[in-house]
Amino acid sequence: MSEKTPAHMRALQVTRLSEAFEGVEIVDMPTPSPKAGEALVRVHAAALGFPALLMTSGGYQHKPDLPFIFGGDFAGEVVAVGDGAKLEIGARVTGGAVTGAFAEYCTAAGLTPIPEGVSFEEAAAFPSAYLTAHVSLVHAAHVQPGEWVLVLGGAGGVGLAAVDLALALGAKVIAGASTEDKRAALRAYAPDAHVIDTTKPFKDIVREISGGGVNVVYDPVGGDLFAEAISCLTFAGRMLVIGFASGDIPTLSVNRALIKHVAVIGVRAGEYSRRFPDKRRETMRTLTELWARGAIRPHVDGVFPLDAWREGVARMTSRACVGRVILKP
Repeated sequence: MSEKTPAHMRALQVTRLSEAFEGVEIVDMPTPSPKAGEALVRVHAAALGFPALLMTSGGYQHKPDLPFIFGGDFAGEVVAVGDGAKLEIGARVTGGAVTGAFAEYCTAAGLTPIPEGVSFEEAAAFPSAYLTAHVSLVHAAHVQPGEWVLVLGGAGGVGLAAVDLALALGAKVIAGASTEDKRAALRAYAPDAHVIDTTKPFKDIVREISGGGVNVVYDPVGGDLFAEAISCLTFAGRMLVIGFASGDIPTLSVNRALIKHVAVIGVRAGEYSRRFPDKRRETMRTLTELWARGAIRPHVDGVFPLDAWREGVARMTSRACVGRVILKP
């Protein structure tokens, strides 16, 4: 470990599971040491995400042992390396893990260099959102240039990354959002996308914009929007099930999939990446190239110091945010 690295650090730790984050507190704890193949990163920014929030109550499929440091995506600089880690001290990197991001230091492998001129805050908004978008749109749906993609929850962290990447891939995009503020933000961020109101029936509007239906639906919302969205698909369309931010898991009458030859594809980008590491490396290489030349642009909604983590969480759970909410340990 580097001599400049302190023996202890501040971290946001989950000590018990609860519904309203009562079991989350800032603690002082020993700074971790990198294992073989890992780097120790001084975290400058970390992004809030719904999986991390769900873990604090035990509501996510992955249930880490208590206590744990919550938070997944982070960006910072390398301060120490374990045996076999091919990173230089001082390298600016971003990465994603299941836990550990909301701390002054974290250890990780598989880190991605941050392109020149990109802030730590923007870099923290990159890993899981864009990994999910790429695994979904490229590996699962095989989106082609010129195809139509409908993105639900288009102003959220995961949705906005899908809008951004789909446009970069040459697709034609329809992005849905639930408030006028979010729709205005979407129009400003992605002027080439068509923006719609998803609080009202939108099937006919989507069909009119796309000339008959979309080829792909990207759905991180679930709930009532699922049934409306699957009706927007053209023949042989692909329905991507990303998550259930609405809190409601929808059901499917499979005759609807049969009649239109629709494929319903569930996407767990993290698990896909673990099972197919070569595909993950391909994804991160492609995304980094797009990012470095400005073809994709991770978006930060707001930045909060670690001591104001509850304000950051409230910003996210209010569903008012556009893009990712960032904490600075």
